[in-house]
This record gives sequence, C-alpha cells and structure tokens, in this order.
Amino acid sequence: MFELLRKRRSIRKYSDRPVEKDKIDTLLKSALLAPSSKGIRPWQFILVDDRETLQKLSRAKPHGASFVANATAAIVVIADTEKSDVWVEDTSIASVILLMMIEDLDLGGCWCQIRERTYDANATAGEYVKWALDIPENFEVESIIGFGYPAETKPGYEENDLKYETLHLNRFGTRYEV
Repeated sequence: MFELLRKRRSIRKYSDRPVEKDKIDTLLKSALLAPSSKGIRPWQFILVDDRETLQKLSRAKPHGASFVANATAAIVVIADTEKSDVWVEDTSIASVILLMMIEDLDLGGCWCQIRERTYDANATAGEYVKWALDIPENFEVESIIGFGYPAETKPGYEENDLKYETLHLNRFGTRYEV
C-alpha cells in the first residue's frame, strides 16, 4: 500500500484506450466498500462514460475541471445529505478509495473538487452538476473522479518529497522523527 501511495499522481491526460468493464466494476465495488460514519453510507456514485456528458462535466467550474472532457470515464461522488451530517467526510473517503483503486488497476485519475466551488456568478459547481445529471435536490456533489489509461507519466514521490516537519509527537511542536 505504501508503494501505491508513493507512486500515485494526479493524471489529467488519457489515451483513447477504453477501460475494460471488469476494471470499472472493480472501481465501483471498491467505492461501495468505503468506510462511512456509523455505517450509514450516504454516498452514491454516478458512472459517466458518455462523451457529451463528460464534456458538460468538464465545464462545471472555471478552473480544474477541463481534464474531465478527455477522460475515458468519470465517477461523480454524491451524498444524500438527509442521511448523514458527515457526508462530506464520507464522500471524501470514498473519493480517495477510488483514486487508490484507479492506481492499483494501472489506470490514471484525478479528483475534481465540486463542493464549495463556483460554476458562474449565478450557480455553484454542485448546482451545475446536479442539473447536468438530474440529481435530486437532497443530494450534494462532492467530487468528480476522471479516469482512464494514462497518456502522461509523472514520477512517484521520493523520500525527500515527504514533509516530515508536519509530524508531531504527543503535542504540537514536538517533532516526530522518522
């Protein structure tokens, strides 16, 4: 798992190679296994593989969503806000699980933050995505995870990339030595 974490990078360029159904199935099953507070599982997942819809999603916010247009597919992570008051945390965990499984399956992927982001002067990114995907009012959108076979390579993180100064022992300010 440590090696998987070390080599995982945000991939925003994808080849035309289709992702096999069994890999997509594994991704979606993995998302369903994500932990949630009290086992409530307020999250739901929308797989998008339609080119026109991916184009729409790529316009969800002015910056940071354009890569979705060229992804093979995307998974939109949403939550029923009436089920849990910690849906943000639960959907964030599920999003990370998806990113790690994408890496494990030798795919590339990237998180697109939607919650608390702006679409334009009149709407939030979440409102736009809800409109684009017919998502009911009681749901909120946390993220869009675009993925596919990578058309770019990035080096994994090295030991000297780790921010050891952010590790503390027993209290803030007492540095933990690795």
